[in-house]
Parts: sequence; C-alpha cells; structure tokens
Amino acid sequence: MLKTIVGSIAILGISSSIAMAGECDVAIEATASMAYSAKEITIGKACKEVNLTLKNAGNMPKAAMGHNLVIAKKADMQAVIADGNTAGLSKNFVKDNDERVIAHTAVLGGGESATIKFKTDKMNQKETYAFFCSFPGHSAVMNGVVKFN
Repeated sequence: MLKTIVGSIAILGISSSIAMAGECDVAIEATASMAYSAKEITIGKACKEVNLTLKNAGNMPKAAMGHNLVIAKKADMQAVIADGNTAGLSKNFVKDNDERVIAHTAVLGGGESATIKFKTDKMNQKETYAFFCSFPGHSAVMNGVVKFN
C-alpha cells in the first residue's frame, strides 16, 4: 500500500512539472475560414520566455491567403496593422524594427507552421495585449486577447 501511495505521488509530481513547462508553450491554428482556433492566448505569469507555434490549416499559398500572428498592445493594434500593410508581404506585413510589436511569426501558406520564441520582459501583465493576423483585411476577424494567469 505504501509503495502504491509513494508511486502515485511520484507520478503526480512528474505530471505537474510537465504541466508547468507547458504553460510557456502556446499553439494555435489559423483556419481556412479566416479564423484562429482560439480567441484567447494564456501565458503563465512565471513565463520569462514563450514558445508560440502557429499552424496554417488552410491550403492556399501565402500570397493569396497567408496568415501570421502578431502580438502588440491592443491600443497599438490598428497602427501596427497600417504600418504592416505598407511593409508588404516580403516583410510579413510587419514594419521593420517596430518596437510596438512584442512578437510575430512569418506569413504562412496553407499547411505550413512556424514556432517562435519571445521574451515577456517587455510586457506589463496589467496591460491589455492583442494577437492578430496582419495580412491585409484579416485582422477584423482574426484577432484575440493575450492574458496572463
């Protein structure tokens, strides 16, 4: 009986360390119907660095229906999008060295995926952050909120 209890505690300890590691990993899909698979991204308050994976589940080429994921303060979203439109596809619809952008993926075509790492030290956990697709016209429906827990 004691071996069973000790074994169960050991397994629970392993499970909780896996869950803790997972709170700094985010995976989200961009669907063929111009939507993200979630409206909210949650980052653990203790995460100093986040691994974010975006998968474009569609099948169209990036020039026709590409998707990316950009994180910025919600208040900066429209300005980041406007500057991204000017930057164009070759720059993933993100202005070079835009200090308002916390992180962004490349624009992905159908079936492609990418993982990026970004540090959270520039993020104020009391601020409201958004994630969105900066491909022209997509952000109106492809957006969500970044939260800390």
